[in-house]
Amino acid sequence: MTYLEQIDKAADYIRKACGAADVAVVLGSGLGDYAEQLKDGISVPYRDIPHFPVSTVEGHAGNWHAGTLHGKKVYLMQGRFHAYEGYSMQDVTMPIRVMARLGVKTLLLTNAAGGVNTEFPQGCLMLISDVMNFSGRNPLIGQNLKEFGPRFPDMTYALDPTLKDLARNTAKALDIPLQEGVYCWLTGPSYETPAEIRALRMLGADAVGMSTVPEIIVGRHCGMRVMGVSCITNMAAGILDQELDMYEVIETGRRVKHIFAKLVDGILKKL
Repeated sequence: MTYLEQIDKAADYIRKACGAADVAVVLGSGLGDYAEQLKDGISVPYRDIPHFPVSTVEGHAGNWHAGTLHGKKVYLMQGRFHAYEGYSMQDVTMPIRVMARLGVKTLLLTNAAGGVNTEFPQGCLMLISDVMNFSGRNPLIGQNLKEFGPRFPDMTYALDPTLKDLARNTAKALDIPLQEGVYCWLTGPSYETPAEIRALRMLGADAVGMSTVPEIIVGRHCGMRVMGVSCITNMAAGILDQELDMYEVIETGRRVKHIFAKLVDGILKKL
């Protein structure tokens, strides 16, 4: 079975179970509870979706949710996939291709990230203005799936300018402090070294993480409007005189999840 056939089988399953949607949100670490806000919500475990990967990381429940929110039909992904789990780029980005098959036009990506910009406080939210791919990998390498997009998609506006304005205005209206910066993707799973963080800061990165950029690339390839917001859950290596701890990331995500959810909810309301 080809990759395209696998995408179509997964999309057919979700369509029959959940129906179609125009908007999708990938819920990063700490935002899993947001799915409870859906009206008439339907939940499908990833393991039940044909050919779908399964989340293996703590904090990523592994469920596909669908329902109504502020009068819009919305998909919520409760957990994503990462290259460091051993998944191929095709697996990591398969959900985005499936969304495209299901009619999604607007994609909101959220994540937990390490702060590279020393002026960003731990626990703040950062609107992703642009991205850097320093992984040496790209989900579009290989045969182009012309059913989704062109061989050489333009990334000048990888993050949709109109959606960024919407996020800024929403944060201001809700009195939520919102930083803005460049998110850099490295595969992990080891955290970056202090030397790597110093180099990334010199190159213009404001935050670093192990996800999201492949999803942005494929979302743009599929013609979606894409927006991203990070929660700066920890300061990156070498900024503070202490080792990094995954549980600090989880705890910070839990601490600010209500503010994060409030921003996401406000953005969806205004779409």
